[in-house]
Amino acid sequence: MDIQQADNGKKGKFFVEINGKPEAEMTYVYAGKHTIIIDHTALNDALRGEGVGYKLVEAAVSFARETELKINPLCPFAHAAFKKHAEYQDVLIK
Repeated sequence: MDIQQADNGKKGKFFVEINGKPEAEMTYVYAGKHTIIIDHTALNDALRGEGVGYKLVEAAVSFARETELKINPLCPFAHAAFKKHAEYQDVLIK
């Protein structure tokens, strides 16, 4: 499954398309130069339980590491993922 990213410098999203249709997305907004806020995660019901939501969070974590950003996971799903995965703590805003 290919995770894609769209980013305009103010906001962005990580998403999955299947047959040209958006099936999963996690959106974020920039909060200053060094932080993104994950504000929403949505999945098509058929993808629930397949780990797609966690793959979206992993993509955001990789992006944050590559660009030296911190993440504020306001979205309940992303917040829970950060609590569950200690390896994400390096990009979690304190």
